[in-house]
Amino acid sequence: MGKKHVVLDIGGSKILGAVMDEDNTILCRVKKKTKPELGAEAVDGRIRDVVAELMQKCALQKTDVEAVGAGAPGVVDTEKGLILFSPNIPWREHPLGPNLERLLGIPFIVGNDVNVGILGEWKFGAAKGFAHAVGIFAGTGIGGGVVLDNKLFTGSRFAGTELGHMILNTEGPACNCGQRGCLESYTGKHAITREIRSMIARGAKSDLLDSMDPEDATVKSSALAKALKAGDPVALQVMDRVSYYLAAGIGNLINIFNPEVFVLGGGVTEATETWLMPAVVKYLPLFAWPAMLSEVSFRASALKDDAILYGAKALVLENAH
Repeated sequence: MGKKHVVLDIGGSKILGAVMDEDNTILCRVKKKTKPELGAEAVDGRIRDVVAELMQKCALQKTDVEAVGAGAPGVVDTEKGLILFSPNIPWREHPLGPNLERLLGIPFIVGNDVNVGILGEWKFGAAKGFAHAVGIFAGTGIGGGVVLDNKLFTGSRFAGTELGHMILNTEGPACNCGQRGCLESYTGKHAITREIRSMIARGAKSDLLDSMDPEDATVKSSALAKALKAGDPVALQVMDRVSYYLAAGIGNLINIFNPEVFVLGGGVTEATETWLMPAVVKYLPLFAWPAMLSEVSFRASALKDDAILYGAKALVLENAH
């Protein structure tokens, strides 16, 4: 029997873990809240607890596990296992890899979550078999990753490919990153919610407000999908705008990287895929050079919510010594 891999998708609100066998089959899963408010060391402890629970659930010993692979939010130095900065977890120059190796007694390899997501799609999913791939993951925020010449590209200091923060309009809406007019500020769930609220405040009729907290919660992706299917005029108009700006961002990336395949994933995409994908494709000729666009295979994520888990295994395989 081959060695198993423990794989983790670490987010600001939850830690999702799984055990994979040598055939890339998920054998068991565990999910816990991250609780970043407890502090950096406490989060490390919760990650350790997820791994311990997974091993117990799958009846594994340390010697059965080759390594733990993880995708985590922020700027990640994979070589050192260091989280240089994370926006939603209090990690600053934080030695996550060394800490977890000490706590678990198992090699621990970590990369940026969205980079790990495109790595998963490239190794096991929609981008498998292509040497040049780009992915955009649309959810609460907008993230992305790039594979060039069969290698994940992360820039000189591991902070490259912040694709959601390309500027589409220097006088556009404010983004949470501090800039204006980012792709995320037009297409992330906060932007979608802002536009829905704005249209309803101006008198437009929609059932979407019922699915949102009156104060600050974002619209649920499932509610958005239901509204599109029902022909809700606000949903249709807002998502048409989202599709237009997504196409602008994707067109820029096609012109810059000339990929063979472009993968679109994330929670919003998964929920609204049958509507969103054709809408984005419709607008792409406005932004991508025809000679490049004609050669790109445009695909939805094949791994869906498990992209980061599969990418975490790919990360271990890529960094195995």
